[in-house]
Amino acid sequence: MNQSAPTLLPDKISRLQGPIVVFGASGFIGANLFEQLFRTRQDVYALTHDATKAWRLKLLDVPAENVIHCDILSNTSVQDVFGRIKPKTIFNLAAYGAYSKQKNVTLTYETNVLGTVNILENCTPDMAYIHAGSSSEYGFNCTAPKETDPVEPNSHYAVSKVSAAYTLDYYAKLHQLKTLNLRLYSIYGGWEEPDRLIPRLVEEARNGKFPPLVSPDISRDFVYVDDCVDAFVQAALRVSPEISGRSYNIATGTKTTMRELVDVTRQTFGITQEPVWGSMANRNWDLAEWYGDATAAQADLGWQATTSLSDGLRKTADWQVAHQYEERVIPAFKTPTLNPVISPIIACYRDAQAIPYMYERLVKTFNEMKVRYEIIFVNDNSPDNTDEVLEAICAKDSNVIAIKHSRNFGSQSAFLSGMEIASGDMVVLMDGDLQDPPEVIPSFYEKWQQGFDVVYGVRVQREMPAHVHFFYKQFYRLFKRTAYINIPVDAGDFSIIDRKVVRELVNLPETEQFLRGLRAWVGFKQTGVDYVRPERMFGVSTNNWTKNIWWAKKAIFSFSFAPLELMTYAGFVLTGLSMLGIVWQIMARLLNFDPNTPYGISTVLVLIMFFGGINLLGISFLGEYISKIFEETKKRPKFIRTSVRKGAKTYRTAAEIKTLVEQRSNK
Repeated sequence: MNQSAPTLLPDKISRLQGPIVVFGASGFIGANLFEQLFRTRQDVYALTHDATKAWRLKLLDVPAENVIHCDILSNTSVQDVFGRIKPKTIFNLAAYGAYSKQKNVTLTYETNVLGTVNILENCTPDMAYIHAGSSSEYGFNCTAPKETDPVEPNSHYAVSKVSAAYTLDYYAKLHQLKTLNLRLYSIYGGWEEPDRLIPRLVEEARNGKFPPLVSPDISRDFVYVDDCVDAFVQAALRVSPEISGRSYNIATGTKTTMRELVDVTRQTFGITQEPVWGSMANRNWDLAEWYGDATAAQADLGWQATTSLSDGLRKTADWQVAHQYEERVIPAFKTPTLNPVISPIIACYRDAQAIPYMYERLVKTFNEMKVRYEIIFVNDNSPDNTDEVLEAICAKDSNVIAIKHSRNFGSQSAFLSGMEIASGDMVVLMDGDLQDPPEVIPSFYEKWQQGFDVVYGVRVQREMPAHVHFFYKQFYRLFKRTAYINIPVDAGDFSIIDRKVVRELVNLPETEQFLRGLRAWVGFKQTGVDYVRPERMFGVSTNNWTKNIWWAKKAIFSFSFAPLELMTYAGFVLTGLSMLGIVWQIMARLLNFDPNTPYGISTVLVLIMFFGGINLLGISFLGEYISKIFEETKKRPKFIRTSVRKGAKTYRTAAEIKTLVEQRSNK
């Protein structure tokens, strides 16, 4: 085959109108397309929504500013991307349902049809829109069909892709958009999922073996990924009003059965082992005559496949070696924590002014960290306009969740409310007043990556009056000495907590919870990170001396028996002193060696008041513990949610919210 076309790819890429966006850039073909575009120019942006597949972008080490998180199911999210980037070339490779493990029928149609509509709604006639279609659109009519032949889809995925193709044609004719649909056949090469046929075949072939195989008569039309990338670039350069809205087959035109694929592999890699046919079950949509006709693509787009199957397999093998396939790629694919989801939970009360700043700083931080996020704001029935502020943020970012409580339950309940809904690999507990700086999270995350399950912030300095700072520090040291567990000093709620620890905290039955104490109580591997706690950016603190004393009592009576022990010791000491006093009084009277020994009412009053005070203090200590027992026996809920908003969708009824919590807790 002609080998000159791929060498021209950088020149073609440089001629594309920019900026360029690649929807679905975390997927197999999307990652290849983005990688080759980015090698030539910097005005290329990878748009991704699926955290479980962002491992490719992580290994590509893409600059944070070139990775944009976008939910194509939210028109607001797409609008925001178009408003910020103002793209001129749009490649849409976002899809769901192509793999057998993707079984959500609703999500298949939402992603492939509604998502496509949301993108097209934001396009203008001066933009080039190239869509990743599928050869599955032909379904049963799979034997070298031309683009003008009828489609006979045989799966929900195929039906949804056909619908998207008709949608493109509609927008081309009625809105004069420049759109093309590329019906891709069996693309293979670097960055494909390691559990797919060709990657497994090449991996095993490098070791002189074959993987499990389906029937030898099943056929495919194998297209090397570099040729596929060239097709997208060529389509963006050639799209015009004359061909806009059409679909084109991206195929070699060669039918390759599994038997022929194995024969080529044996010759390419010198394998002597015999394959075991039927050791893997056929898929429902596997067909014996599945190959394409790319005549129209060559005529209208000037494209044809240039890589032979043997060369493509060899290039795939070279790619696996160069990318340390067993050491880096396979672990990255199997381990979702390589690109984890972080769920910051922000307790909000009178923090409406600070919330937008908190959101922007969090997003900036997570983009720089190259991690996926979901931000959970808990409005603990704040009397300001927190609802309106959160509504605006949710409308533009589907990764934001806003929870509303029926009344002010306190920050601890707010954190637990968010922890129940959080689906991330870890949560970050934060106050909404920006006294917990988002910029400290990367330090927490680094410790989490090292294997720590809980990483808490240690307040080495507070931006507050010196005498107040002194009292805070002394309380933490007193609390540590009196508690029956090891409580870290100067550590507040600000922390990163692994998901398995979150589950344990959420499942604790007690009603009145002091999280920084419970966080220590549950154990696991913990460490601290020093930081300076700044002043509030807006307003004044809702804490005062009375509330601080309440917090101190809550902490001590929840995690210390020292008050009871103190009264026990005081009882022993005072009883002993009383006995000595009685003996002294008797001896003094009988022996008359101290004529000045008091025996009036003053002595009696002082003793009564002293011991009465001790008794009352002991009873008050006992009462604090009894009140906690009383509170726990009521078994009231820790909080009541009135609504939960995720992106553009709002859950208002108790049943809806309960279902949402159950769904997310099972992730």
